[in-house]
Amino acid sequence: MDEYKLFVHRIGLIGITNILIALSSLILLPILTKNFSLCEYGFWVQINTTIALIPSVATLGLPYTMVRFLSVENDKKKIQEGFYSIFLVVLVSTVIITIILLIFSKNIALTLFDGEINLAVLLSLLVFFACFNTLFINFFRTFQQMKRYSIFLLTQTYLGLFIVSFLAINGFGIFISSLGLLVANLTIFLIMISFIVSDIKFKIPKLKNIKEYLSFGLPTVPGNLSYWTVESIDRYLIGIMLGVTFVAYYSPGYTLGNVILMILAPFSFLLPSILPGYYEENNMEKVSIFLKYSLKYFLLIAIPTAFCLSLLSKPILIWLTTPEIALNGYLITPFIAFSAILFGVYGIISNIIVLNKKTKIIGIVWIIAAILNFVLNMVFIPYLGIIGSAAVTSFSYFFAFVITLFYSFKFFKFEFDYKFITKSILASILFLPVIFSINPRGILSICLVILICMFIYITAIIFLNGINKEELKFFKELLLN
Repeated sequence: MDEYKLFVHRIGLIGITNILIALSSLILLPILTKNFSLCEYGFWVQINTTIALIPSVATLGLPYTMVRFLSVENDKKKIQEGFYSIFLVVLVSTVIITIILLIFSKNIALTLFDGEINLAVLLSLLVFFACFNTLFINFFRTFQQMKRYSIFLLTQTYLGLFIVSFLAINGFGIFISSLGLLVANLTIFLIMISFIVSDIKFKIPKLKNIKEYLSFGLPTVPGNLSYWTVESIDRYLIGIMLGVTFVAYYSPGYTLGNVILMILAPFSFLLPSILPGYYEENNMEKVSIFLKYSLKYFLLIAIPTAFCLSLLSKPILIWLTTPEIALNGYLITPFIAFSAILFGVYGIISNIIVLNKKTKIIGIVWIIAAILNFVLNMVFIPYLGIIGSAAVTSFSYFFAFVITLFYSFKFFKFEFDYKFITKSILASILFLPVIFSINPRGILSICLVILICMFIYITAIIFLNGINKEELKFFKELLLN
């Protein structure tokens, strides 16, 4: 029970961190949409979409490999050897990709930025530091240094938010604002590397285990790339086929629906570093307990959140952005909220495949999902526009979820509480009459509706015995300790 309490405490810490990070994107959204033109905001979306892509390729799956192999290591020399071996390989890979981006900056500018080559050059520098910051953040994740992880992640996020917001509000435009983001990334890069060197000291690696690391990490790259394709290539295709203005319509509704992923973040952070120890000890009961409760707690919050975001999408987007963006993009949110729930469940159960070191399965699943996503987007975007693209995204996530569930349960089954899911959905349906009767149109009425819905959901879920007495007692003890 002590281990379980520690797990929940850590979930709370990482959960708060990721709530603040999710809020940062919502804070930045009105600042950018109201101070940039639709075209400039579209460029901003393309920059961040690309920044999300390149590290998943350039790092060769090694940050996740570090979590899998070094999280159970106590020997400082082995930790040094492992980390600096990974660092050296990532350095070489990142430099090569950065040079390639610079060489093709003119082509990238024509494709993504209407010929603005200075943005393409700046993008290559942003990508360089994004790759290393991804690696460094995973160092703290590997050794469960949650406080440092949270502080560095929040510092990077809010330093970037503050600088970009200040520049945008003062009329400096997309290029200077993006330059501010580069300053934030460089700053956190220098701070994190100083802490890491202070912790484990510097050592020239001999690359002893790099073959094993790459054999584990490389198969995840196609999966990461394919996942990015499912999640983000729609922004590229919409921009190419409909124009960058439609990217500006599409992205805010997508961002709002994706807020649900902040609920997944603590589980995706903690489970990969906690489960391997129990798995290596063949303590499958512990593995089952962590997976079962992780899934239940995720869905406990994710399902009602998806209902609220979907039903309140239009008034929230009108308040956050502009009426033009809200009216053109509010229907995107329900599709993305559903996709986020599917990905959240996938993110928990896929740990079973990772524990069995069958990462090739994950890669193949996302490759097929990516192909489906690309082909269906090419078919539906010209006819159904951004709504068609959102529907394709939901279908792609559903495919990945079903196949992953099938293979995960072939290796190891744990309790999948279908009754609880039904109860959570029924409790969330009760939001409908409240939201439609109040019909909120401002931030105060939106907040009032959300509070009422929270009260309804908690009351209903307890009445339906969605949470049993032991769990309520546990949480009561947890809060009092």
